[in-house]
Amino acid sequence: MPLGPANQPQLIRSSQKDEYYQTNLTNNANELFHTLAGYQTLGEEYVSIIQVDPSKRRIPSRMRRTALIFFHTFVPYLLDKVLICIENELEAEAPPTSRTWRPLSHVRLWMQRAVGMLTESQRKALVPLVFALQQGITLLYRLHVALFYITGGFYHIGKRAAGVSYLRVGNVSGDDPRISNSYRLLGALSLLQLGITLTLQFNNLRQTQRARHEWKQHRNLIPSHQVSQSSSRSSRCILCLEERRNTSSTPCGHLFCWECITEWCNTKTECPLCREKFQPHRLVFLRNYN
Repeated sequence: MPLGPANQPQLIRSSQKDEYYQTNLTNNANELFHTLAGYQTLGEEYVSIIQVDPSKRRIPSRMRRTALIFFHTFVPYLLDKVLICIENELEAEAPPTSRTWRPLSHVRLWMQRAVGMLTESQRKALVPLVFALQQGITLLYRLHVALFYITGGFYHIGKRAAGVSYLRVGNVSGDDPRISNSYRLLGALSLLQLGITLTLQFNNLRQTQRARHEWKQHRNLIPSHQVSQSSSRSSRCILCLEERRNTSSTPCGHLFCWECITEWCNTKTECPLCREKFQPHRLVFLRNYN
């Protein structure tokens, strides 16, 4: 690989990225230390609120604060990494042979063995389920925030799981009802947006399943000798492993079924073969392609 001197933009971007992560890690470490020690974080001190346990009379115990840190910090991180690992193992054509140690290497090895016991059709069926679980977690966060706007209980799922709430210090007079009504309206709009999102995703799923069903019916009407002849003349789609239909091209020149590549772009905006990034509107439907 040829080497050359780094220029000014590269050095500046490198320094900015390092400073961003240093600041982020410093803030997270500071919040974790204050929470574990039972002190107010900078944000809590700024608005004069304190953490309390479900009794509303005592600050959370050390065990409860440890549970809060676990649910708020480690569970989302581990869940995200595990789902990504499962997705990669399901989409991998062959298991990696590297023996170098990595974090969660034992979990990865266990996943490789579990995925290796599945058939090809089972692996293809589990990929959309993993994606649906990832999307479901995101929708759960949005639902929780919308409920917080309406009820004003827990802003973070980790605090709800640990039973840690807040009390205000000093000014205990009632809130302006207009503020509460504004947040309730915001929560209602958030729930409406969430419902529309779920409806659109469900409708898209139904249309995809209908298109697949119609294609299977169309294939059953074609004589077998014509199918074999056309299959021998044309390539197969690597996504469905069947004869390419409604051939479409990515910007990098790779060919797929139109239904397969558009469904792929709903989860990843990259070529399944070379991993080149592209926007879905750059797909080209090849008419009269033989």
